[in-house]
Amino acid sequence: MELFKYMEMYDYEQVVFCQDKQSGLKAIIAIHDTTLGPALGGTRMWTYDSEEAALEDALRLARGMTYKNAAAGLNLGGGKTVIIGDPKKDKNEEMFRAFGRFIHGLNGRYITAEDVGTTVEDMDLIYQETPFVTGISPAFGSSGNPSPVTAYGVYRGMKAAAKEAFGTDSLEGKVIAVQGVGHVAYSLCKHLHEEGAKLIVTDINKEAVDRVVEEFGADAVDPADIYGVECDIFAPCALGAIINDDTIPQLKAKVIAGSANNQLKETRHGDAIQEMGIVYAPDYVINAGGVINVADELNGYNSERALKKVETIYDTIEKIIEISKRDQIPTYVAADRLAEERIEKMRNSRSQFLLNERHALSNRVR
Repeated sequence: MELFKYMEMYDYEQVVFCQDKQSGLKAIIAIHDTTLGPALGGTRMWTYDSEEAALEDALRLARGMTYKNAAAGLNLGGGKTVIIGDPKKDKNEEMFRAFGRFIHGLNGRYITAEDVGTTVEDMDLIYQETPFVTGISPAFGSSGNPSPVTAYGVYRGMKAAAKEAFGTDSLEGKVIAVQGVGHVAYSLCKHLHEEGAKLIVTDINKEAVDRVVEEFGADAVDPADIYGVECDIFAPCALGAIINDDTIPQLKAKVIAGSANNQLKETRHGDAIQEMGIVYAPDYVINAGGVINVADELNGYNSERALKKVETIYDTIEKIIEISKRDQIPTYVAADRLAEERIEKMRNSRSQFLLNERHALSNRVR
């Protein structure tokens, strides 16, 4: 990889390589953009095939966090960390304490949180070395498990998308197919059931499916059959890249709105569902409840304040749909445009401020 060429192409600010021989730490911190504020993004630990693969993942995820935080209306930029290693056997206290010191050395430019392969306990170890970490134990003033809050944001965003598709945001009587019923999707199903929606669910975990069937009266189908069921709304809440050449012809839903990341296998698939008249709630917007929740910790966590901010995902989805119709572009493009416009406005504001400061200094010198 020609690193500087790649960084220039997508306007990255900084990449930090961290190693600690004693603990075995090998980490890459990617800071994409801090126009709106410090970069916030989780730490992922994974057994990458190569160091280049780890770097590419860090860069891709960091840029995604810039857009996610900007679209969510947070005064935060985008960053991400990947730690190279097996989260099941390579972790130790020294590793995360050492990593915490590297974060502290960035002096607040980057704030981390948990991600794939890391836990609250890992964040607590980082917290021993730096305050620039969120998602720590509630005993330290954290928000705790983010899954219910993420689910609430998906629920709110789904209602906004439903309003565009059906003329009302009521989900009562709507048939909703939920792919994956893990922690986030379970809480989402609870909201949907309480509003009177009819649920069709699937998951490779039979116990998780049985729980939703028993508690919420859902119907269960095999994982391969979820795409083609007769439904009003399809909620992907498991794997990414599930909107693709194979699944799109099967879809019967009028709305796609779920918590899964990277739902579109390729951007052209976003174009395809737009042409089919399906209202798509962009994934990084609708699933932003978790990051909104942990971001509130930076102000001294207040659950009521955090939930009110999460509720605005409804308004953000409405804005994205409005931009989509105004500019005649798919909603996934409209979401990027919303984020980019917010960042650009801040850059222009800062440039004007600096220009005014220079004029004022020049006048004082005269």
